[in-house]
Amino acid sequence: MRRDKLEKLASEKNVPCVTISMNTHRNYPENQKDMFVLKDLLMQAKERVVKEYGKRPVNDLLEKIDTIEKEIDTDNNLDSLHLFLSNTTKEILKSTWATDSDKVLISESFAVKPLIKVYNRSVEYLILKLTNSEVRLLLAINDGIVGEIKNDDFPDNNSQDETTDTETVTNGKQSENLMREFFNKIDKAVVRVTNKTDMKCVVICTDDNYNRLMKIADKPFVYIGWTNIKNHNNANHSMADDAWQVVKVEQKKGRTKDIKEMQEAVNKGNVITELSEIYRAAKEGRGDLLIVNDNFHQAVRVTGDFSLDLVTDVTLPGVIDDITSDIAWDVISKKGRAIFTTQEDLKSLGDIALKVRY
Repeated sequence: MRRDKLEKLASEKNVPCVTISMNTHRNYPENQKDMFVLKDLLMQAKERVVKEYGKRPVNDLLEKIDTIEKEIDTDNNLDSLHLFLSNTTKEILKSTWATDSDKVLISESFAVKPLIKVYNRSVEYLILKLTNSEVRLLLAINDGIVGEIKNDDFPDNNSQDETTDTETVTNGKQSENLMREFFNKIDKAVVRVTNKTDMKCVVICTDDNYNRLMKIADKPFVYIGWTNIKNHNNANHSMADDAWQVVKVEQKKGRTKDIKEMQEAVNKGNVITELSEIYRAAKEGRGDLLIVNDNFHQAVRVTGDFSLDLVTDVTLPGVIDDITSDIAWDVISKKGRAIFTTQEDLKSLGDIALKVRY
């Protein structure tokens, strides 16, 4: 998710903006059921739009709702689908992150919570495939390989003579020196790439080889972790799936660190948990870190510059279906951080908490 697309959708004000979010399935036959869910959500959206706004003012929007189904290929679904529709906008996003529920949200702005989740959790990184016969350095985004580094160092298909698997080497000082030299060469080549790209690396190799690489690594912190090459085949999608599991574990550690930061800020009196106060602080640019329970959403009507009335009927005029999306974007757009999570550590903070700068 590019920031410019997030910013464009988050900044749009239109009457109305329709956001449709639903969980989807990657595999047959489950993905065949997704189209029926989508049809139902599109019908809900159309009925609400017509009821709340009439037909003439939203003619272009209604046409998008009627035709967008044809543009969605359920055979290539990921874990969730999100549609952003207005008289002037049509965006389709497929995400590797599940959404909290299948729903239609209608307001004067888009509900960008799923986009923020993708923005926060999308990561570019390197995958180093390291075997005794092949060394490749691949470019990945989340669970997909998008390219390969090709330079003087990579790929290296002549590694067999400098064998890297300890199961196939003979004992002795000469063999040890050869292996050490080989790993040192690879490590320096990886570091040169990470210095230029600022990406970190997941290694696919044997346990023994990863330990050897770590012993000689100039910058061990550039390696996120490793996955055993013996656990899967050599197909790109298989390597990407395994590497992505390693990255997700690191991302969870990062969210745990953010929650700890918030908990420490509570003791310093720098945390707000009341929704209207959070809304005001975010608008004023005081939000440093926002943490929201991914299952929490709240419909409101804005009654003043910073006043919110909680509502249960989302069809009422002037209602924002989920204010957490607006708050999160205000925080991010003013150089703060916003994360959505369901981690157990969050319970002590409630459903929503904002660490303020002052």
